[in-house]
Amino acid sequence: MVKAELVKRSPLRIMEKSTRGGVEAGNIGVIASPRGVGKTACLVHIATDKLLQGKHVIHLSFAAKTDHIIDWYEAVYKEIATNRNLESAVEVHDELVKNRVILNFNQHDVTIDQIEKSIEALISEGHFAADLLVIDGYDFDKGSVGTFEALKGFAAKHNLTVWATADIEKNTGGIPKELSNFEQVLSVLIDLEDEKNHIKLNLRKDHDRIVDEDLHLILDSKTLLIAEE
Repeated sequence: MVKAELVKRSPLRIMEKSTRGGVEAGNIGVIASPRGVGKTACLVHIATDKLLQGKHVIHLSFAAKTDHIIDWYEAVYKEIATNRNLESAVEVHDELVKNRVILNFNQHDVTIDQIEKSIEALISEGHFAADLLVIDGYDFDKGSVGTFEALKGFAAKHNLTVWATADIEKNTGGIPKELSNFEQVLSVLIDLEDEKNHIKLNLRKDHDRIVDEDLHLILDSKTLLIAEE
């Protein structure tokens, strides 16, 4: 399969359709679940899909070291390329690596201003035309709404789409209590529900609507990819 066809057939197109075009530039989407359910795998799949479209991605991790994040990207790409018999897989892989930057910070040692300056330098001075910023491991319990309001403004200024992960204690069927204060600043909220044989993706917020919708997508625990149910 050629790259363009792979992108066209990605189950992430279903997610975009269900969320009225997905998360546009200047907006923030969040994937929430208890620890260990698969948030990072979803985030890396979303980032890899964007890379396959020829876009540029900055991966900001507060939880894992750079080499660990690279392992995630390698595993997800290998599954996508193998399962879809991707043509010129080695060349495509090398292109994706060039269009990806991974940054690692300790949330307690850095301010949002410092993070924004690092990313701005990368975009402006490093001539890295980022399209997507993914944020993994941010502790919303110890974070602030002001930080995400600033982040949203920064994303709008630089035409960036933002996807982040959030740890929650349990799925409640609505907006998790850990994110209740952040509701207004988030455009899309999806939670992961651990069922017997798979992990189900539920839509809890779709822009200006609080919803309770089954996306009919799962996270395949064997491939670590988002797939159609």
